[in-house]
Amino acid sequence: MSAWWKEAVSRRLLLTGGALIGGAGIARALPAGAQAQAVRADAAHAPGHQTANLGSHKHDGMITPGEVDSARNGFDPHKILTDWDTGAVSRLPDGRTLREFEITAEDKEIEIAPGLMFPAWTYNGRVPGPTLRVTEGDRVRIRFRNFGSHPHSIHFHGIHSARMDGVPGAGNVGPGGEFIYEFDARPFGCHLYHCHTVPLKRHIHKGLYGAFIIDPDPARRPEEQAVARSRLLGSPENVAWQEFVLVMNAFDTNFDEENEVYAVNTVAHAYTKRPIVIDRARPVRLYLINVTEFDPINSLHLHANFFDYFDHGTTLTPTLRTIDTVMQCQGQRGILEFSFKDHEPGQYMFHAHQSEFAELGWMSLFEVRA
Repeated sequence: MSAWWKEAVSRRLLLTGGALIGGAGIARALPAGAQAQAVRADAAHAPGHQTANLGSHKHDGMITPGEVDSARNGFDPHKILTDWDTGAVSRLPDGRTLREFEITAEDKEIEIAPGLMFPAWTYNGRVPGPTLRVTEGDRVRIRFRNFGSHPHSIHFHGIHSARMDGVPGAGNVGPGGEFIYEFDARPFGCHLYHCHTVPLKRHIHKGLYGAFIIDPDPARRPEEQAVARSRLLGSPENVAWQEFVLVMNAFDTNFDEENEVYAVNTVAHAYTKRPIVIDRARPVRLYLINVTEFDPINSLHLHANFFDYFDHGTTLTPTLRTIDTVMQCQGQRGILEFSFKDHEPGQYMFHAHQSEFAELGWMSLFEVRA
């Protein structure tokens, strides 16, 4: 068992110790090997010190000190934003597109905050798993192999037969086993996939989830073809957009069914330290998914701007217009569309509007450039 596990990190300790308020608390909660790094970083975040790469904003009171080793993790939260996996593409005899994917489950220790390791269960060695992106009507084939220490499965949110549901008796795979899921991609929208093996909350919370995006087929929607084409990856209309996937997640580091660390795309405060760069002239589309266990609701609040929201992404017209905060329950997802074209350049916050979540890692920045 890893050394970090011997020192339980409790939510109460992090909050009352000021773990993310200057870093001293997290130093106490981290293993000895990481404490020195945290203490050095804490000195750099003393009052009056300008945090690096944060422009005109000071977040000395709300940021984890230090850096996460993305190379050791095997994934970078900044690359996850736009790392679409479109599969191996071929044609079926009937002319339809076949997209084939390979997904493996494996146990892997990952770093979720500087010096704080978590014993994850992963798809393809990362949390969240690969972002699968297909087009409405495609035939989707996923070869799933379980290299982990427990039974696992993949349950896709979408429409498919019962035998492809990824539940016990229908695609549940023991260690060393494999299964092929196959179905037609429908409906279009922002979906997800996750392990559906019991205990469900543990298998999801440990990291077995990912985004599953089905782009609309413009040919099927002649009355809304221009909008549909704007969502179709690679089309000229789509290239005009800046698209990012944000998977809201959290981590219970001592397995008491309360989360101690919150994030989007796994690493606490990743997009505060390195803001997401936005071209002011191009509109923004976010694929937002909530897989946070142990908290019934998560949220996103956008500073100094408003967005249109498409619940589940299954419509081409907004289900909510001109809002700046959206709530999602566990497993809910949607698409946000907005623009900074009338804004001055600068850094604009977005974060959970549960203050505790923001302080424990779910705080981010867009850096808008002219």
